[in-house]
Formats: sequence, structure tokens, C-alpha cells
Amino acid sequence: MKVEFASLSIPLERRLQTASVVHWVFSFLGLAQCCIVLFIGLFFTRFWLVSVLYATWWLLDWDTPSKGGRRIHCIRNSVIWKHMRNYFPVTLVKTAELDPSKNYVVGFHPHGVLVAGAFLHFCTEATGFSQLFPGLTPHMMMLTLWFRVPFFRDYLLSGGLVPSDKDSASYVLRRWGGGNVLAIAVGGAQEALDARPGAFTLLLKNRKGFIRLAMEHGAPLVPVFSFGENELFDQVNNPEGSWLRRTQHRLQQIMGISLPLFHARGMFQYSFGLLPYRRPIFTVVGKPIKVEKKHNPSQEEVDRLHQTYIEELCKLFEEHKTKYNVPEDRHLEFI
Repeated sequence: MKVEFASLSIPLERRLQTASVVHWVFSFLGLAQCCIVLFIGLFFTRFWLVSVLYATWWLLDWDTPSKGGRRIHCIRNSVIWKHMRNYFPVTLVKTAELDPSKNYVVGFHPHGVLVAGAFLHFCTEATGFSQLFPGLTPHMMMLTLWFRVPFFRDYLLSGGLVPSDKDSASYVLRRWGGGNVLAIAVGGAQEALDARPGAFTLLLKNRKGFIRLAMEHGAPLVPVFSFGENELFDQVNNPEGSWLRRTQHRLQQIMGISLPLFHARGMFQYSFGLLPYRRPIFTVVGKPIKVEKKHNPSQEEVDRLHQTYIEELCKLFEEHKTKYNVPEDRHLEFI
């Protein structure tokens, strides 16, 4: 395999961009484990009191994630995220106005390997979400288990993340006065196993919980498609029925997270590594779908709205795909 090395004369801006992405990838792949080791390890040092005090704080603060979280604006506005945005780059595209007096359920597609677009749009201000949609506060949902990790939970909360359970979602959507956006990567961890360049397969056919959630709160649904999200990483071939895919599904059932075997480029060479490729992402926000509030919607009503959502998502994709280098003959596939 031929290895291409980065030039030693790389401009400072590109070095900063790469460093910001290294930080982001590490936060997904290893920061939680490091936080666990740190929390336990401190008990066996002269700094044991730090873990004791944190454990006390953790107990008192236990319900905060399920009650809208605790965002820290200086972290959301950090220059690190702007460098990360410019690395790809990432652009948020607005196609319709969103009324700030309402709460919304946003369906983000596709999940990709590490949901780079969703993270930058909804967990930071790097792509200008608040400027494009004034009066709206985004809340991105993430697997609940990560909010049980000491120190790491506070890092997640600072960006506006909330646990992916019904109580946390309902708390956001019940807020009086509107102005809240609940962003859900609908395909979830399982969809990440199909994330590879050129893939337009979405795990959506039987994902209807977010539809029912929107109906119970009368929150308009907003389809979002992120062009380029699946282009960031290659992935080891894992077709359905293969031993690797069966192993990945089994581990997902046990741990709640998927383990895609992805790779792309490295820090100092462009042939292999865990850093994403420098490929642009264009995240297009569609128009809101009106949802009638029903406390206990029937399955037929949920199915009907689910079909409407799929049609609007397909329409959004078809209207914009040629702008972002998707061949005319490519269409969304649903599983």
C-alpha cells in the first residue's frame, strides 16, 4: 500500500483544523473511558477527595440530563468547533422558516459513522444555527448510557445534548412558549453500520417512535438530510448475514452501541487512519410538517404521518441532490 505523507509546510490554519478533528474523534472513541479511569483512579491517590466531591455533585445533579440539560455557551461557541467546521467544511442550509413560538422534532438523516454534521449544527454554534433560526434552542439526543459516565456527562451537557429516552424528549417538547428543537438521528447506531461513501440507505421503515412522540406533543416534524455525511469514512465490508455483521449486531444488543470498523486518513499521511476525509457536508433543513396533537394516537394515524414524513424527506433529497454531487439516478432506500 502506498502511503502519502502530509507536507511539512502545512499552513497553521489546516493544522488547527486537524487538531480540532482529532479532539472530536477522541471524544467519541476514548474520552468516556478515560473519564471512568480518572474517576476511579483518583480514589487511590492523595486527590481522592476530588472524586468524593464529584460523586456528591453527581448524585445531586442526577436528573439534570433528563430535564433539558445544562448548556454552556462559551463551550458551544469555542473556536475549536469553527476549525472543525472548516476542516470538511460543513454548511447548514435553510429552506424554510421555523416559527420560534413552537417546539419541533427534527429528524436527522443519515446517521453516518460519527454524526459529524449533527454534532456541529446542534451541539455547537460553528455553523450558525442560532443566526439562521433565531429564537430556537437545539437539543440533540444521545444514548442514555453516556450520561452515566462521570465527568464525560458534563462535557455532553455543555453542548446541549440530552438522553435518548422518552422522558427527556417529552420534557423538551412540553416547555411552555416554544422555541425548542429536539434533534434525533433517527437511524441510530444500527444505521452507522451501513455508513460508507455512496450509501443512501436509511433505517427508517419501522422507526416510528419519533412520529408518535411528535403527535403526542403536537410538535411539527422537520426532515433534515445531510449530504456528504456518509462520505467521511470508509468501512470494512459487512454485508447482512456475514459473520462480522452478526457480531456487530450482537455487540450492539449487549452494549447499546454499534462498532463500525471504519477508517479514512491519518494525521501525517493520507492513506490510512481514524481521521475523517476532508469532504464537504451540506445539511439541508426541510420545511416543517404540521402535526395535530393527539394524546393517544392510533397505529393507523402514526403510520399515515410516518408515510408523509418519508415522502417529504424523499422530496427534500430529490430537490437538492444534484446541487451536492449526487447522481440523478440515485434515490433514497429505506430498510
